[in-house]
Amino acid sequence: MNTRRAGKAPAGLPGPSLTIDRWPESERPREKLLERGAQALSDAELLALLIGSGTPGRSAVQVARELIAGAGSSLRELLNADRESWKRHRGIGDARFAAIQAAVELTRRHLQEPLRKGSALSDPDATRRFLVAQLRDRRYEVFCGLFLDNRHRLIAFEEIFRGTIDGASVYPREVARQTLAHNAASFIAAHNHPSGCLEPSQADELVTRRLQQTLALVDVRLLDHFIVGDGQCFSFAENGLL
Repeated sequence: MNTRRAGKAPAGLPGPSLTIDRWPESERPREKLLERGAQALSDAELLALLIGSGTPGRSAVQVARELIAGAGSSLRELLNADRESWKRHRGIGDARFAAIQAAVELTRRHLQEPLRKGSALSDPDATRRFLVAQLRDRRYEVFCGLFLDNRHRLIAFEEIFRGTIDGASVYPREVARQTLAHNAASFIAAHNHPSGCLEPSQADELVTRRLQQTLALVDVRLLDHFIVGDGQCFSFAENGLL
């Protein structure tokens, strides 16, 4: 017979009679962040702050740990999971999924800021970080472009063509049309390889040459073409292919 009194939580779990200020420090990520900074928090604690609250018998930190464990202990896989995958977890609905996706998108936009304020060429690492954040985890191939002004500052970043897991058709005339629409002086092309391989194909090299020739006709310079693999970028310009 269970003689535990109602309202008393099992050891280590916050219960209905245990106020948040009496939780163990490991279960109070907000206070830990304010005192020691966000870098002091674990992945689960950071995720718990976005989740906001737990479920009966489970703190937000415990919910977060279960979410990460369910994604093979990979925060990256979890954040890239689709809406239905998230909602299969108890305590995760549309509101919490939306909050997490908003945080991910804010990170991507934050990485875009250096390209808007300074030259994309003067800080190539910032360009790489931005492109990796945008393209690394796409499950299909996309061709995108950075439209730049005459000081090589970012005017816009757009997905121009979308393909399948192993290719996307690229039409240089459409790229030229969009550069004119943005009044861009130069252009950086980028596409991803969902396989993670960085080596350019013959088709990649052919498209790059055709892009360069077509953009030159409208007085727009193709500065580079990046291939994004698994966390890394291949630069056509740096490898003498442009």
